[in-house]
Formats: sequence, structure tokens, C-alpha cells
Amino acid sequence: MNLKELATNLGLSPTTVSRALNGYPEVNEATRERVMAAAKRHRYLPNTRAIRLATGRAMTVGHVIPIATKHEIVNPVFADFIAGAGETYSRNGYDMVLSVVPDDQETQAYRDLQSRGTVDGIIVHAPRLDDPRIELLNDIGLPFVVHGRATGTKAPYSWLDVNNRRAFLRATEFLLDLGHRRIGLINGLEYMDFAIRRRSGYVDALSARGIQPDPALMFSDEMTEGRGYRAALQMLNQRDKPTAFLVSSMISALGVRRALDELGLKLGRDMSIIIHDDELSYLRNGDDVPIYTATRSSVREAGRQTAEMVLDLIANPSKPPQTRLLEAELIIGQSTGPAPNRI
Repeated sequence: MNLKELATNLGLSPTTVSRALNGYPEVNEATRERVMAAAKRHRYLPNTRAIRLATGRAMTVGHVIPIATKHEIVNPVFADFIAGAGETYSRNGYDMVLSVVPDDQETQAYRDLQSRGTVDGIIVHAPRLDDPRIELLNDIGLPFVVHGRATGTKAPYSWLDVNNRRAFLRATEFLLDLGHRRIGLINGLEYMDFAIRRRSGYVDALSARGIQPDPALMFSDEMTEGRGYRAALQMLNQRDKPTAFLVSSMISALGVRRALDELGLKLGRDMSIIIHDDELSYLRNGDDVPIYTATRSSVREAGRQTAEMVLDLIANPSKPPQTRLLEAELIIGQSTGPAPNRI
């Protein structure tokens, strides 16, 4: 089915149908939804080349990945986010460009994408404290949405984030309610915004119960299995050992569990663990019953929604910055139990 046939079927002009499919603001929402539903029903795929010629758009969204963090491309969290974003792009006739660049060329990569007209918008990954990319993208006028937030950034910008502080506050409170007082935090790199917020939630929950946070029980590094393993062993070799761990990723938690197994400690009885698992497609947290108690959010859904936001900004460039804060669920699994009695 071509555009003219789809328009005839709907009793609309081809121009109206084209504008509805491409997000023009003058098409009302009811008509847009009707056109999108019909396009999906009839499996209509717009001619991307024709759209590019008619609108001057590249019909592409960019993702820039510095070489120092290129491991993100094989990280299941990043893969799930890209899969979710890809679903939104495909549904709207958009493609994506993944640019892996040297760290010192990241700024120039954004400028090049804008000057060449390669992309219509950008999704920014792994925001940092006072992230300079936000000011840069505001200056060059390229529509963008940040997956996460940038603590300390004063300029307005669009973002979608999970409420990391609240997630780790609730997780720490849950462990405290189980009687745990020595709770180890195995966090991500703490120049990253999500890790800053997670530590804040953990510290605030302890302080509210009159417990002084112990630096010896707080670890920050790349979220890999090996680093999770080494952090857990280091804490478990202390005289005053933790009875529970709060871990920023399932991948790190696999290392923590390896350390427990080596020391003959049983998960959920001798040691409790809560993870942030992001409801990953290819690294499931058990089947019917979760293995780990977890603060859970769907990173795939975050990808879908972030892509929707950037496409909306592309279609409506005069819109003010948009923000969405998603809440994580606390899912009870087999990895937590009452604090063990110690003599």
C-alpha cells in the first residue's frame, strides 16, 4: 500500500496523512492516532528517501559512545536501551547512527553530526556531574534528550531518568527493617549521576535510622563481575563484616555471589543482597521467583520513551524541555532475609 492508497482508505488527503505520520504539530492528536493505527494495520512503510527530500530531515537519531566506555555496546543494559529506542525509531520511519569515537573527539563528533546534517537529534548516554555535553548541544541547537540527569547542570534540558535515589533509599530501608546494620554499598563510578543519586539514597536511609555511614562499606568502580567480586571480598575480610550488600547491577552481583560461594556463605541466610537489575531481556533475574531482591525498572521501556521524546522535539522544535522521572519497583526475591545473629 502506498501513501495515496492509505489516504484514500482513510478519507484524508495525502498531505494530511504524510504530516500525521511525520509528526507535524498542525495535525490534531485524534487524526494522528487514527493515521498511525491505519498505517500499522495495513503495514504501510513510508518512503524514507521521499520524506528526507520533502522535509529536509535526515530521519536519523544519533548515539555517540566514547571509546573509553565502548564496553557499553556489549553491556546488556545498553543493548536493551538501544532495542527499546530502535522499536520507536522503526515505528516512526527513523534510523539510528551509533558513533564510537576517541574520548578527546566526542565534542567534535557532536559538532560534525550537526554540521553534516547526519542526524536530526541526539540521545545522550551516561550523564556525568556538571556534564559539558548539555551546554554544547544547547549551543549548537541540535535536539537532544539525556538518558539520566546531570547533577550540577543549570542549563535547561530534556531528560528521562529512573528515581535512583528513592530506589536505593527504599532498598536500604528494607534491609534495615530486616535487622541489618552493616550494609555494604557496591556502586558504579561516582562521577556518574545515577551512582551519585544511589549513594545519596543509601546514606540518607542510614542517617535517618541514626547509623553513621562507614566509608569502609562503600565501594565505587566499573560495574563488572570481577570488580564486584573483589569489592565483596575486601569488605568480607574486615573484622566487622557486612551482613548485607546493596549492589548497583546484576553483573556486579554475580561477582559478589562468587565471593560468598568461596567463603561458604549462603545467599539469603548468611548474607543478603539487593540489586538494581533493570529487568534485562538477556540476563533474567530468575523465572517465576526472582533470585535477587531487586529495585527493578525496564531499561527497554526507558529506551522506547526516550526515543519518543527526542522525536517529539525534532517534530516540535519550539517545545520547552521535557522531563520524565520513572519509579523503580522493589521486587522481593530469594536473596534477602533477617540479619544473622553474631556473637
